[in-house]
Amino acid sequence: MSGSGMAEVLIISAGNAEDLIGATLAQHLNAEVLALPLVGQGRRYEGVAKAILGPRNPMPSGGFPFNSLDNLMADLRAGFIRDSLEQWRVSSQIGKRVQAIAVVGDAYALGVGVLAHRSSRAALFHLQPQISRYYWGERSTWERLKQFNQFGAEDYLWYERWMHRYVQAVFVRDKPSEARAHQLGMSKARFVGSMAMDTLGPPERDLSPWLDGRPVLALLPGTRGDVLFSLPLMLEAASRLPETQALVAWAGDFQNLPLPEGWGLQVQDAQTAVAGSGQHRVWLLRGAFSAILHVGQVAIGTAGTANEQAAGMGLPVVSFPTRGPQYLLPNALRQARLLGRALALVEAHPDVVAEAVRARLLEGPLRAAAQQDGYERNGPRGALPQIARTLHRALGI
Repeated sequence: MSGSGMAEVLIISAGNAEDLIGATLAQHLNAEVLALPLVGQGRRYEGVAKAILGPRNPMPSGGFPFNSLDNLMADLRAGFIRDSLEQWRVSSQIGKRVQAIAVVGDAYALGVGVLAHRSSRAALFHLQPQISRYYWGERSTWERLKQFNQFGAEDYLWYERWMHRYVQAVFVRDKPSEARAHQLGMSKARFVGSMAMDTLGPPERDLSPWLDGRPVLALLPGTRGDVLFSLPLMLEAASRLPETQALVAWAGDFQNLPLPEGWGLQVQDAQTAVAGSGQHRVWLLRGAFSAILHVGQVAIGTAGTANEQAAGMGLPVVSFPTRGPQYLLPNALRQARLLGRALALVEAHPDVVAEAVRARLLEGPLRAAAQQDGYERNGPRGALPQIARTLHRALGI
């Protein structure tokens, strides 16, 4: 127990989306939370966790070292092995003082959690938001093996299943994945709702001052280095859709923001800027992601969880592969299989992107099919409150 007498829970998470899930779970827990982010700085936990542990160094790949050899080599040069060893040391040490451990992420993150568990025997839980049976699509085993670096993200491999002997419960991302887990003998696996949709809060602010009555096109370039390629292309596509009003859900600052040639930027305040070319204007809004999804009609996205949340909100998503580090073609194809008709993966050209958006603005078969798959594959909400109650029972709260 901590000095305050409250139980302590260690949350280990392996990525930006996983940090967001972990931080949202922390808000449902009647306990003091210690966070160990394994990728990046873990800023999602600021103001939520009692302490954020570990080296907290961002890696060039943004948490995708195995997307390409270049990503892996860049991470190794940046200290990937050194930071990993430090994370293992911290997890083993801090595990001795906590009463429960929640791992959000893949088999590697689970391995770090097992290390903490073995040093303490604290109750261990695994939140697995990455693997989905939907990733398989209609491909044969041979076709899947040809992309072996993606294979471990599409099924529960033997070493992950072996580590599940140490957990009290495994929470998976959708119903087909629960069925697959049970088929593999993972009797502790449960689907209790969408963890990703639980992280999408209410609209952060009123956007009416920026709305002019046209259908809203939500631009979701993501948070990683892909934005250098994706944002300019999205803005060019938006300029070809004068019947829409584009709003960018921007996560960074406005310095050195990538723009198409001939575009300018006017910063109004820390949360608001406007990019333009000629008569065309696009607002970039910080801290307004949920608000934009709540007013959006269609999204152009090159992000992971953000694309899935948009689909879960009923927005058809048009996407295109980037030059990396995250949304390379293999990852884009994986997400297209995951989201089904909710995501249209097209050529990375403004005209092609704009045409795909226009086809989904109108009420019709394409829009209806996208909304059906978006709702079915990304819902329902309510997972994290149930998971918090499970942890409370383990803690005797």
